[in-house]
Amino acid sequence: MNLLLNPAKGMNTMFTVDLHTHTTASDGTLTPTELVVAAAEAGITGLGITDHDTLDGLEEAAEAARQMNIEMIPGIELSIDYPHGRFHMLGYYINWKIPGLERRLTRLKENRAIRNARMLEKLRACGVDLSMEEVLADSGGGQLGRPHMAKALERKGAVESVQQAFDLYLGENGKAYVPKDKITLEEGIRLIHESKGVAVLAHPSTLKLNEEEIETALIQFKSLGLDGMECYYSQYSLQQIDGYLAKAFKVGLLVTGGSDFHGSTKPNVQLGHVIEDNPAPDAILHALKQRRSEMYAHNQHFILHTT
Repeated sequence: MNLLLNPAKGMNTMFTVDLHTHTTASDGTLTPTELVVAAAEAGITGLGITDHDTLDGLEEAAEAARQMNIEMIPGIELSIDYPHGRFHMLGYYINWKIPGLERRLTRLKENRAIRNARMLEKLRACGVDLSMEEVLADSGGGQLGRPHMAKALERKGAVESVQQAFDLYLGENGKAYVPKDKITLEEGIRLIHESKGVAVLAHPSTLKLNEEEIETALIQFKSLGLDGMECYYSQYSLQQIDGYLAKAFKVGLLVTGGSDFHGSTKPNVQLGHVIEDNPAPDAILHALKQRRSEMYAHNQHFILHTT
């Protein structure tokens, strides 16, 4: 059975959704307003803003979405402490006015500043003199991270490309790498749920688990409160997507999808290109809203309307 071709049985499926994008509030290269405008121009009617470990771009994006008459899904992408690969968790329809998540993100931001300073020190120890001012020039006013350092290194001529900057210095095996402060799986799910959001595993392939391990892990994640999994993803083949859809349905997880658009820092990822050159099916947005409504039926005033 090809699940890809039937994401919502009995519904007339359109493809107008991208639930995984980034702005200059984290490591994207478009401002929240620019991203919303680009999405509208691309025919996207449901846009998820999921910046890394920050809520800073959501207010601006929500206002731009109201003006452009598209639905902005307020979200976040949290880095989760996990022993295999990279675990990123998406939170959707979060209420960013609830203080608990913001307090934890403030601590992350403080720790990130310490980490950035330590990486610059390690770069200097390697003979690469990169200043914070040079890194700030590539931040777009958002939080600083390794992509900004990589671009600054490329511009300075210390490396030939952003990829080389990660390979030599900033990646997990790089000479200047410093581990980041990460949230535990249980804490991440709790923070998203306390913000009245839906917790979703992003791009599951980055966990680096085999077929048997990923299914066992998904069962465990769901038992801890995980609500869904990103099955439609710009870097997945149709066969991979079909496989993840089958796993999600078997375990009973909600299905989401997105491009993971960052702008010029990831030039091979285009906005709205989720399933090959197409956006994700709008049926996943209907299902996401329904799940959230069921989860918080007793507290409906938290639901945010952006159109």
